[in-house]
Amino acid sequence: MKRPQSSIATLRRTAFPALLWLLLAAIVSISRPLASAEGGKCSAPVGVLDNFDLVQPPRPVTEQPFFDATGARITLADFRGRAVVLNFWATWCAPCVREMPQLDRLKKILAGDKIEVLAISVDRAGTPLVKKFYDVNRIRNLDIFIDKGRKVLSGSKVFGLPTTLLIDKRGREIGRALGAAEWDSEEAVALLRQCLGS
Repeated sequence: MKRPQSSIATLRRTAFPALLWLLLAAIVSISRPLASAEGGKCSAPVGVLDNFDLVQPPRPVTEQPFFDATGARITLADFRGRAVVLNFWATWCAPCVREMPQLDRLKKILAGDKIEVLAISVDRAGTPLVKKFYDVNRIRNLDIFIDKGRKVLSGSKVFGLPTTLLIDKRGREIGRALGAAEWDSEEAVALLRQCLGS
């Protein structure tokens, strides 16, 4: 029996989008494992740092300077040979403020792993404001770093706060997390050791 022309047209209109969605779902489901394979040992299990993305291929970090609490000029090249967790934050950024105590604990946790944890403030008021924030919030492990003129921020192509970059010992960005995370959780610490450990 021959199907009516209208039912064949309807079948085509519904089957093609369904097939397209299935294909798209398959691509999305394999993209994370492929990214993990390309990134070698750096892959986040589902539910751990879901806001983390690998950077493929790894890219050099900016050479723009930032400053410590004494006003000394520093660049990320000064940390070459050490892995770095680099967080951009500001005192006016509520998610940043929430994760600062976690980053403070993370620095202590990773000290034995030779992984640096740097929190660079983009506050225009600079060191006095950040020092007051550290005192009030009992931030004891993190050093004060200031991004004057937000040059490191823009050189790193960061467009929102907080953003955290993972930088390998060769001075290349291998991944970034957009938004806040539970940095001192067992799962996050394990991922950082996996991605940045020797």
